[in-house]
Amino acid sequence: MTSALLFPGQGSQEPGMGRDLAESDRDAMDLWKKAEKISGIALRDIYWGGSETDMAQTANLQPALTVVNICLWRQLSAKLRPGAVAGHSLGEFSALAAAEVLPIQTLLELVCLRGRLMSQADPQNKGAMAAVVRLPLAQVEECVDEARRSSGESILVANYNTPAQFVISGSKTAISHAQEAVKQRKGRALVLAVSGAFHSPLMEEAAAEFSTALSAIQKSAWNKARFPVYANVAPRANQDPETIKALLSRQMTSPVRWIDSIRRQWDDGCRAFVECGPKGVLSKMVTPILQEHAPAAAAHSEATPAWQVAAVGNLRAAQEFAPCL
Repeated sequence: MTSALLFPGQGSQEPGMGRDLAESDRDAMDLWKKAEKISGIALRDIYWGGSETDMAQTANLQPALTVVNICLWRQLSAKLRPGAVAGHSLGEFSALAAAEVLPIQTLLELVCLRGRLMSQADPQNKGAMAAVVRLPLAQVEECVDEARRSSGESILVANYNTPAQFVISGSKTAISHAQEAVKQRKGRALVLAVSGAFHSPLMEEAAAEFSTALSAIQKSAWNKARFPVYANVAPRANQDPETIKALLSRQMTSPVRWIDSIRRQWDDGCRAFVECGPKGVLSKMVTPILQEHAPAAAAHSEATPAWQVAAVGNLRAAQEFAPCL
């Protein structure tokens, strides 16, 4: 089977993540130390023994999770030659590392900067995000439109995760209006523990500074992707570094089109989906997406599965991973 390699983003962190890898592999430990030096943050102290509050902080989480994702991929890289790669929001940087689009040092510098910019983008705490479940997209969009009109403030669908799970992002006032609209339609809207309205126009100032940092990277550092990358902004197979760079500069203010990423990978021939990252968040999204995607739905059943899914979240899972997927 052609495999798609998936990397998770914020929300996939867990206590102790990556410790087993680092304590068994010198290169993995060195990567943690490199991320700590670049970020100026004691990441191992936080994720191997700190509080959940500290673990959820964007500036801490972005370099730490990227290190874990990359270390897991390194464990699998000798067993798996993916036909596609994608990452959810922050996870896109791990995808670029796996595809060798930029050097690891540069990618760590970028995620450290991204984490700092996103954590500081809303000093007055005006923005928020909420996960919406139990409603189809058409009704979620109705709720967003109603909230935008009634509040007069910014709000949009920021994450298209599965056909029954979306994330909305905008001002706190607009999110509150949307929650009421969701409730009226018998859905649920759960406010997320994040520091701002990510993947929305409220990130424009941070995105502009991040784009400047991308532009400052020497052209010679950008490489053609080893295998096709499906970007959050425009999910389609792409290996051109200039296109990848342009899409990455828009990521912080644009929606994460994860449903389209999985659908496109399926349409392009992927039949196995392998997640490298803690908790297995993305691997749980694959089946709901493909069950609704017409070509897959006709072929898939428990007796004759049309696709396979694997979650590799720790050293043991990486060691036991079966490359026959």
